[in-house]
Amino acid sequence: MTSARFPHVPEDKGHYESFYLRAVDPLRPRGVWIRYTTHQRPGRPATGSVWFTLFDTGAAEPYAVKQTFAAPAAPPDAWIGIGASAFAPGQAEGHAHARGRSASWHLDLRATAPPLRHLPREWMYRARLPRTKLESPAPAATFDGVLEAGGERIEVRGWRGMAGHNWGVEHAARWIWLHGIAFSGAEDAWLDLSLGRVRIGPVLTPWIANGAVEMDRERIRLGGPRSAHVEATPAGCRVLVKGERVEALARPGHSVAWPYADPKGGEHHSINCSIAELRVRVERPGREPVELTTAHGGAYELGTTETGHGIPLQPFPDG
Repeated sequence: MTSARFPHVPEDKGHYESFYLRAVDPLRPRGVWIRYTTHQRPGRPATGSVWFTLFDTGAAEPYAVKQTFAAPAAPPDAWIGIGASAFAPGQAEGHAHARGRSASWHLDLRATAPPLRHLPREWMYRARLPRTKLESPAPAATFDGVLEAGGERIEVRGWRGMAGHNWGVEHAARWIWLHGIAFSGAEDAWLDLSLGRVRIGPVLTPWIANGAVEMDRERIRLGGPRSAHVEATPAGCRVLVKGERVEALARPGHSVAWPYADPKGGEHHSINCSIAELRVRVERPGREPVELTTAHGGAYELGTTETGHGIPLQPFPDG
């Protein structure tokens, strides 16, 4: 599985790769998060999974389903293929059926911003550390198509979102991912920011942030070697990175928690709200600070080994 795309990874070593997208309805607090993953744990057969979550404040809770397959293989010209589902540069399609739940999707996507490589140096993508690599082939995109979830058909027209990609041999000990789109009065602006605390031997590093915010066609790198100040709970977070501040708020009852298997063993819980409220304060030298706000165009994901977070865990094993 992983050896074709990552020939340096021995077959007996753990490894994972995921491509994912999010898209939000610009007219109401409704959005979708879809993930395609491949997974290799030492001594176990390779697997692939498709994950689907529909967020809608008009529903009692997010609608989530995940289906896992054996021996995934990517079709030609696609980023990734799992079973009959595939994610290619301009299109995502697929279906998932498990535990009495079902979802399908066919989405065309158009990138509206050039790709983003989160890590600040290209050699970091070849080095052993960091153990998780991250990039966004489309940090901002527009989606059209159709979703079906639990028997409901949803037409997607001009939804805003992104397409992302990560891979590695180990998850961070704790992580946060923040994405923002469809900001009020700044329709072309977007935020794509990852933060992590990594365990190196017995030492847990401070929060390190990497990403960017773009506004008025100007891309501003965020993070770097200096640590960020972070306050985070499943309900939201507050992040200070140099002169920038990002605040996310997840509405009660509109987050989903998934078990994430670590390639070398163990498990994290990943808590995601893809219709979060987001506020971003951007400072630029010689200019007045700018405040970007979106009522439901934000994504807030928190990865943790803590299990007492209070968000119901989805009944789909990983790995």
